[in-house]
Amino acid sequence: MDKVSQIIKFANQIASEMDDFFAKKGPGKGNTSTNAYIKALGNQMETQFGKDYSEKNICGENSSAVDFYFPDEGIVVEIALGLKNPNTEYEKDILKVILAKSLGKNIKKLLFISKPGGEKKCAQPFRLAIRNWLDKEFGIEIEVIDLAP
Repeated sequence: MDKVSQIIKFANQIASEMDDFFAKKGPGKGNTSTNAYIKALGNQMETQFGKDYSEKNICGENSSAVDFYFPDEGIVVEIALGLKNPNTEYEKDILKVILAKSLGKNIKKLLFISKPGGEKKCAQPFRLAIRNWLDKEFGIEIEVIDLAP
């Protein structure tokens, strides 16, 4: 099974094991919960593959990092649990992969893992236009997957 299939599997598994994962928590408590989730997911991926793929700085000499980067598959994975909300990290994460690709990183796909509602929100006209533009201009596909409660 490839790394993307594995991370989707583990993302759902860990979400189902965390108390109140799908409950809205707000700033502070929500950030703490998200950070714990990403850490658990990173640990599971490292155990599975024997290598740390989390928090990779692929965007040059700045402090911007992506949640997961699988260079052999050319895939960036962002844990974007709030994609269903009006203001999200969607555009910022897209800019990160454009910057990384301009620096020579192998990037073919950006996968967003979200809480339920993210897929639907990202099918709205503006986000869909950005998705199509990214694919056409940079050859980077966007996929959005909602975690299942």
